[in-house]
Amino acid sequence: MQYRCQINLNLYDSPALERLATQAAAGRYLRIESLSSGETKKPDQPLEAILVCLCEDDYPGWLAVHDIEHLEVADSAYRPALLSETEIRARIPAAIAFARTAMTHPNEYLWGGTIGPNFDCSGLVQTAFASAGIWLPRDAYQQEAFVQAIALDQILPGDLIFFGPPTKATHVGIYLGDDYYIHSSGKDQGRNGIGIDRLSGGNDPISQKYQSQLRGAGRVVAGYRGERLSGISC
Repeated sequence: MQYRCQINLNLYDSPALERLATQAAAGRYLRIESLSSGETKKPDQPLEAILVCLCEDDYPGWLAVHDIEHLEVADSAYRPALLSETEIRARIPAAIAFARTAMTHPNEYLWGGTIGPNFDCSGLVQTAFASAGIWLPRDAYQQEAFVQAIALDQILPGDLIFFGPPTKATHVGIYLGDDYYIHSSGKDQGRNGIGIDRLSGGNDPISQKYQSQLRGAGRVVAGYRGERLSGISC
């Protein structure tokens, strides 16, 4: 059975409900994976969280029990849109426009954020594309594995740019063209929110930090159709 969120909801990375994993905007589909907290608890201790999975990106998270009242049984099961590469390219300007508009609102970096005004890096990318009807996996490393890898000298506006150590992508942005990309970056080495930086680094210290961690680029040629990607990360 699938459910739809009646309001925006937070999902957490453990049943302790201490750290945000992702967010589910009103209207998103989910299924309940377990009615158990997954942790040993006293018999008289009430259940505080249930494990759920968002249908559009197969992303798991823990939902507070008191938020169950904000779910409704879905009239029909979620079905991913089957978009051609040509249809996706036609929608890229809308995804970019969403990210640019999001930057104009006061915002800050929020780990797990996918609902404006505050986003994490992959949350901004996922939500921008979802606003144009294109679903992507949730995390940066999942998005890197999902898109079609391309050479940096072949990138076009709307392509995704990935950063991080050799082992795994930990950051992602959307290429705007003319050496610039838009992304939501954190407090430690970024702008604590959505900003635009130069792919080549330029003279800006923040752009230079990310340029030193550049992994590569990828093109969105399909929408996510349910490949059971898992994990809770950036």
